[in-house]
Amino acid sequence: MIGRLRGAVAEVGEEEALIDVMGVGYVVRCGARTLQRLPALGEEALLHIESQWSESAGLRLYGFLARDERRAFVLLQAIQGVGPKAAMAVLDVLSPAELASAVAREDKAAVGRANGVGPKLALRIVTELKDKPIIDGPVFMGAPTTAAPATPAKAAPTGDAVAALMGLGVAEVNARRVIEAAADRLGEEATVQQLIKAGLQELGR
Repeated sequence: MIGRLRGAVAEVGEEEALIDVMGVGYVVRCGARTLQRLPALGEEALLHIESQWSESAGLRLYGFLARDERRAFVLLQAIQGVGPKAAMAVLDVLSPAELASAVAREDKAAVGRANGVGPKLALRIVTELKDKPIIDGPVFMGAPTTAAPATPAKAAPTGDAVAALMGLGVAEVNARRVIEAAADRLGEEATVQQLIKAGLQELGR
């Protein structure tokens, strides 16, 4: 089986690349992340290859620019319900280090961002990859992808106050600047009238 290819990038398609090794062209299936990072056409590339054989498709070569990407690809496919396409999709949204971090913090939402990976499969991936050597070295936990909803920058009255100033002929950028400054100064309980008054005072300075 082929484990590595070094050759010139001859063609790059949507799901595969053609690597010319001493006049022989090898069709290598790659994820979007890998295809985007390939050298320019005609330049040399080194791909770590995972060879797979099936009765229906014959020999297929899957290529990766880093050894740990190939390792993660193999580990993912050892999980029930994860085929080559799903494994590639996971590695398109998460690098091996990011995958290891997501697994360590049990962040199934991060894995579930992959195309074709639903919540149940994402949970299975996170569970079964626990304690598996996805990368060499320590795993950094990082921050979860499911952050709390962002707090609105300003209360609703600010929008009405900005619109009121614009109705008086004030440019939008200036209206927003003075109203936001007024809202910061007066607090969330400020009324539309108070914001407009403070904004006009600021513009009059």
